[in-house]
Amino acid sequence: MRVVLQRVTTAAVAVDGHEIGRIGPGLLALVGIGAGDDHAVVERMAAKVAALRIFRDDRGHMNRDVRDHKGAVLSVSQFTLYADVRRGRRPGFTEAAAPEVAKPLWLAFGEALRVQGLPVHEGEFGADMAVSLVNDGPVTILLDSAMWGGGDAGAV
Repeated sequence: MRVVLQRVTTAAVAVDGHEIGRIGPGLLALVGIGAGDDHAVVERMAAKVAALRIFRDDRGHMNRDVRDHKGAVLSVSQFTLYADVRRGRRPGFTEAAAPEVAKPLWLAFGEALRVQGLPVHEGEFGADMAVSLVNDGPVTILLDSAMWGGGDAGAV
């Protein structure tokens, strides 16, 4: 599972010109589900996202998580995070989970974030979406469950 987190002051997602999700301060999460990911990986990733201290405290240090910041999460499915560009000029996506596997896991990620106490808004799985954001910082962080070895996110 790969998640690109962007700390934002605002973010929105639209489908066919109609806005379907918007948050104020919080996190835009671009979420890719990989072949072999499961509910355990999703739960660990949600816990990591919720607990990641990337918001400024009163002294300007990144010591607060999104809950401390009273922020929300905008979750957007993005299989292109698994693009393989090692050969040729056209990316391959064989490492991405099939849609029938990815969609329920992406939805489970949103639910796991809600269990962590976060307000969550979502894009539309498989849709051609327009995502807009104002990156705060800018702060952009890549989380990849493969970095934790065997899908284990380790201590949160």
